[in-house]
Amino acid sequence: MLDKIMLTFQIGLALVGAYQLFLTFFGWYRPRNKQKFAPQKSFAVLVAAHNEEQVVGALIENLKALDYPKELYDIFVICDNCTDNTADIARSHGVHAMERHNPNLRGKGYAIEWMLKELWKRERQYDAVVMFDADNLSSPDYLIHMNNDLCSGSRVIQAYLDSKNPNDSWVTGSYAISYYFANRFWQMPRTNLGLANYLGGTGMCFESKLLKQIGWGATSLVEDLEFSMRCIKLGIRPTYNYEAIVYDEKPLTFKVSAKQRLRWMQGHFDVAKRYFFPLLWQGIKEGSWTKIDAAIYSANVYNFFFGAIISVLLWIKSVTPGWADAPMLADINPIFFNTVSVAIYVLLPISMLIEKAPGKVYKYLILYPIFMLSWWPITFYAFFTQNNKQWSHTEHTRVIRLDEMKSKQVS
Repeated sequence: MLDKIMLTFQIGLALVGAYQLFLTFFGWYRPRNKQKFAPQKSFAVLVAAHNEEQVVGALIENLKALDYPKELYDIFVICDNCTDNTADIARSHGVHAMERHNPNLRGKGYAIEWMLKELWKRERQYDAVVMFDADNLSSPDYLIHMNNDLCSGSRVIQAYLDSKNPNDSWVTGSYAISYYFANRFWQMPRTNLGLANYLGGTGMCFESKLLKQIGWGATSLVEDLEFSMRCIKLGIRPTYNYEAIVYDEKPLTFKVSAKQRLRWMQGHFDVAKRYFFPLLWQGIKEGSWTKIDAAIYSANVYNFFFGAIISVLLWIKSVTPGWADAPMLADINPIFFNTVSVAIYVLLPISMLIEKAPGKVYKYLILYPIFMLSWWPITFYAFFTQNNKQWSHTEHTRVIRLDEMKSKQVS
């Protein structure tokens, strides 16, 4: 019985892997000649910040210099339970410092929900809301692209996410590799196939009318994934803008990275539990592959979880007498199994080539398997602690400006 259960799980995981591999074939090209519009949409630019005095000033300077009419956007820094000088720094740069104090409801999702309620009370209203994290930097044309997409009918938009510090350590380099792969072979295929894209936590744009209509309501540890699923369930398809680039700072050390990824996985289990079956049944009933794809995407955390268990059992099998004859997919159909496994790793350097990754980042491909394997214990621990709703802050201590970052990439 155990052998049959294991084989069933292997087949299921292999089929999901094959599906993801199939999608990558639609990521080799990207749409060109998108329609352009004169700047007309107004934006409330929100910056989520908790004790970010070291980095928030650089982002504000960056946002104030965006290539977009200054009268069409305002910057609001959400100073969420700050105990440092984040609010003072925001005010010194001439932007709105919105101070929130609620130690019982901590986290980005709650801060955004509070900020939106405050925003709707203001005399000036905006066509759209965009959201950044305090450690980000934006390409100068970000709002131009958001304006074009909104005018073209998009209601929820995710920008291209890149790493601000890919060469700081093997950990930041591994994050950067994941970004290149996700942008090219996760987001782009769904754009080309007309499926829903997924929010990445920052560089997000939302039509104000939509937010007022359905509310924010995403207060889990992964508010971006939660809001994505809410939208898709309601028939709203988030879109992806490849040209609008947002640079995100990643943790320097493995310890901080593991803590951040544990929070993500705990949140992913929560979202999968609430949205997988509703989206799957709704997609089947309506004949909507967009919703079925979203259900599969929401369950990726279980792919990691069961994949880790099966892989460990495979290793045990190889060294355990008497279990060597147990049916394993790798033995039954080695060509299929090995093709799916190898192809996904081979696509990593291909995505880096297509995305014109800095040359120095390629060396981190050597250690990238370790980074990926580290997801297994993190996911396993997250499964048993998924009821934890305690948000944890990732501290940022370095100031990197856009011109400095680009000069390093060129060099």
